[in-house]
Amino acid sequence: MKDNIVPVTDWTFPNLEPERHVLEQIGASLAAHQCKTEHEVIDAIRGAKVVLAQFAPITKSALQVLAPNATVIRYGVGVDNIDLVSARELGVQVANVPDYCLEEVADHTVAMMLSLLRKLVPLEKELRAGGWNGIKVSRPILPMNRTTIGFIGLGRIGQAVLERLRPFGCRFVASDPMLTPERALQLGVEICTLEALLTQADAISLHSPLTPSTHHLMNAERLATMKPNAVIVNSARGGLIDTNALCNALQAGKLGGAALDVFETEPLEFDSPLRHLEQVLLTPHMSWYSEDAMERLQTMAAEEAARALKGLELRCLVSNA
Repeated sequence: MKDNIVPVTDWTFPNLEPERHVLEQIGASLAAHQCKTEHEVIDAIRGAKVVLAQFAPITKSALQVLAPNATVIRYGVGVDNIDLVSARELGVQVANVPDYCLEEVADHTVAMMLSLLRKLVPLEKELRAGGWNGIKVSRPILPMNRTTIGFIGLGRIGQAVLERLRPFGCRFVASDPMLTPERALQLGVEICTLEALLTQADAISLHSPLTPSTHHLMNAERLATMKPNAVIVNSARGGLIDTNALCNALQAGKLGGAALDVFETEPLEFDSPLRHLEQVLLTPHMSWYSEDAMERLQTMAAEEAARALKGLELRCLVSNA
């Protein structure tokens, strides 16, 4: 029966064995696809009751071909590739897996930030080129106990980043409408406006969701208010930063550097100027990855699919009718 077939629109894992193992236990099976376009998605999910999706676009047209009261489960945290407004209108449930890689993303974010603050990229390049003039290529470097870290968004991942940085003795400031004064006091964080944060922080870590109101949150105007040697780290969503504005600021020497694990267009365009900027540290959307995290993601997504097939309450419902 088609109700017991779960299409996977796209996937980047070595295999889909964890999903098959979970679904076989309830008499269901997978239909694996590698969809890139809306039309491919529509063909793959037509009539499906439950869908697993990674990066493929789940548009209104795609949602319309699902079975009544269907469920779409996103591999991962962000759901910006799914039309949530249309999902609500059409009665399609949307779920995600928000807690499979918290530690990994925090570790990766801190590693990128420390690499920028300690100027590891220019220092390594200087050495490989035969040089030995470390101060010239890296100046200035502040001691960590004189460094202000700014968090734009301070949810679970942001707080995990903060805890990893706490032993360095940094000062922490945060802009997050959900952060209460009581919680800020517990965390040792100063609450401030976004504008104040941008003028104070030596390093900024982005942890906001991508919504219409946060798209290009870091635009040319806001980037221009950052300290000249400040750095910015984004392991959240690529659309939070206006890429062209960031490139212009870096090329003009108005920022100290950027570390990006996520991009407005993924994969990153081959001709993107980001690839050629010396002040930029790039990783290919891999902050989530460890072997354990990958297995957790696949298993937890499949378990959510099994709950949906059985008509049970979903663990991580994002959008409901």
